Amino acid sequence: NGDNLQFYSSSYDDQYSSSYYNDGSAPPPAGDIRSSNYDYASGGSSIWSALGTGGFADEPPLLEELGINFGHIKTKSLTVLNPFRRVPDTIMDDADLAGPLLFLLLFGMCLLLSGKVHFGYIYGVGVLGVVSIYLILNLMSESGVDWTRTASVLGYCLLPMVMLSGFSVVLKLGSAVGVVLSVLSILWCTYSSSGMFTSVLHMSEQRYLVAYPVGLFYASFALMTVF
Repeated sequence: NGDNLQFYSSSYDDQYSSSYYNDGSAPPPAGDIRSSNYDYASGGSSIWSALGTGGFADEPPLLEELGINFGHIKTKSLTVLNPFRRVPDTIMDDADLAGPLLFLLLFGMCLLLSGKVHFGYIYGVGVLGVVSIYLILNLMSESGVDWTRTASVLGYCLLPMVMLSGFSVVLKLGSAVGVVLSVLSILWCTYSSSGMFTSVLHMSEQRYLVAYPVGLFYASFALMTVF
C-alpha cells in the first residue's frame, strides 16, 4: 500500500538551510527578532520612562493614563491652603479624584492612629454628601456641574480636616483648644469649597447658600474627629 502514496513537492526555497546557522552568511528571515530597530539598551526601556513625565516616544506616561497628576494635586492643595487667594475659573477643568482619595485615606489613617475606626462612616458620609451637594448645586446653577467635579472639590477642601485629624493623634480634641480647632477647620473647609464652587459655576451672589450645606458636610467629619 505504501507504493501508491504521493507526496506534495514544495517549491519554496529553503531559507532556513544549514548554511544560515553555520556561517551566518544568509540574511536573517523577515520575522527574526534581531531585525528590530528598537534599542533596548537605551533609556527608553527603563521603567522610569514609563512612570515619569517623559515616557516612550508617542506614548503618554502611565500616571497620566491613570489620571494621576502630581502637579495638579499640588496646585489645588495650595489653593485650599490659601483660601483668600482668587480661585481661577479653570481650576476644576480636570476633575481628578486621586487627591481626594489620598486625603480620605490619610484622614482615616490619622483617626485609626488615635484609636477610632471610622472607615465605614467616612465612606457613607462622603458618598451621601457628594450626592446631596451635587443635587443642590444643579438646582441652584444654570450651567450645572457633574458629580466628579463635585467630589473633587469636596475632597480637596477636606485637607484642613485631615490636618485636624493629625492633631487628634497627639492632642485631645475634647478640650476647649480642640473645639476651637474643630470650628476653625470647618470654617476653613467651608470657605475654600464654597469659593471653588461659586468660581467654577459663576454663582458669586449665592456663596452663602452654597456654604450652608457644605458646612454641614464638613461638620460631620469634624464630629468623627472629635468623638
